[in-house]
Amino acid sequence: MSLKSIVRELWELKDGMGSMSRRGGERKHWHRKRTSHIAPDQVPPPSSEVIQQGRWSNLPPELLLDIIRRVEDSETSWPARAVVVFCASVCKSWRTITREIVQTPEQCGRLTFPISLKQPGPRESPIQCFIRRDRATSTYCLYYGLVPSEDENDKLLLAAKKIRRATSTDFVVSLVADDFSRASSTYVGKLRSNFLGTKFTIYDSQPPCESTVQLNSRSSRRFHSKQVSPRVPACNYSVGTVSYELNVLRTRGPRRMHCIMQSIPVSSIEEGGKAPTPTSFPNSFDQQQFSPLPAPKGKDTVTDFSSSSLSEPSVSIQSSVEPLVLKNKAPRWHEQLQCWCLNFRGRVTVASVKNFQLVASVGTSHNVSAADQEKVILQFGKIGKDIFTMDYRYPLSAFQAFAVCLSSFDTKPACE
Repeated sequence: MSLKSIVRELWELKDGMGSMSRRGGERKHWHRKRTSHIAPDQVPPPSSEVIQQGRWSNLPPELLLDIIRRVEDSETSWPARAVVVFCASVCKSWRTITREIVQTPEQCGRLTFPISLKQPGPRESPIQCFIRRDRATSTYCLYYGLVPSEDENDKLLLAAKKIRRATSTDFVVSLVADDFSRASSTYVGKLRSNFLGTKFTIYDSQPPCESTVQLNSRSSRRFHSKQVSPRVPACNYSVGTVSYELNVLRTRGPRRMHCIMQSIPVSSIEEGGKAPTPTSFPNSFDQQQFSPLPAPKGKDTVTDFSSSSLSEPSVSIQSSVEPLVLKNKAPRWHEQLQCWCLNFRGRVTVASVKNFQLVASVGTSHNVSAADQEKVILQFGKIGKDIFTMDYRYPLSAFQAFAVCLSSFDTKPACE
């Protein structure tokens, strides 16, 4: 018996139990009218509650657990993996069982719920994604998969909108490709550059785990403002910085960048180390389904880019642990090709100044082997005119990796 037929029978069993409970309730009620026994005065529950309880709660938990586990084991890639998300969207009991079965990307190497985008990737094999750039709308969409599909039915993970300001450039990151408002529940974070485009700050919509949040007076007033909905994140939390070395005369070769991930301790890459792993979003869109498709092309979308929504005061994160620092993997000079080269293992096919590989930069005081120091944590490169690959692994999350890659799209005349 195929998996789809099992799921279909499960739904038929659910509907059958719901109808049986309704018919049983009607028979009991009719029998109660004809009997002469006196029953205690109780208010019967509404008919809608009886139907809902009959449909969902009467399913055997063992059967439901076995079915969802089979779905989780068999559906490994999108769009088929959306069935796992649909199971979690049925009701509270289904969602509880699904969350118990579904593991984090570090454990299973898969992306399932929206919170997976904030959790670290797997330790061994990286999660492979690609970025599609739209020059007309200045948007960048992150998709799950090796390369774009022909039918454009790719799994959208994150989307970013580039906004040029007088003194900086912002990349607003959202879960959907048609709403980049700061006040939206799909807001994930943003990336902001300085005036020269040599330093970028990564802001998250939620504070990292096990960190101390320090608020200034402006952000405190916004936290306690009655005009702010409790479902909307009130502040941007600085979780990392990306710095590019100056190279005005282009005498230092390719771009050189350093990433300081303030929310990730350097001990996370040591043996037995752990990176912060959030379990839920501060608002409610962690229970919503992924949007399997981006916004339809050719349609104008209304986007709120008012100063009040994007110029929010930042919140500093204080941590007593040493942060993780990432640096460029040194390229080698190819005499025959007369260019700098890196081994991208077939994931990058076009030479570009944007191509890079990031490895951990640790001192001798940390218990990190030489092999782990040479392990590529984030890889980004060009494969087409507006198509780029992005492969990331532990301890970076999809959002952090996407933010670092977005910094490469900004113009840097002083760095190249």
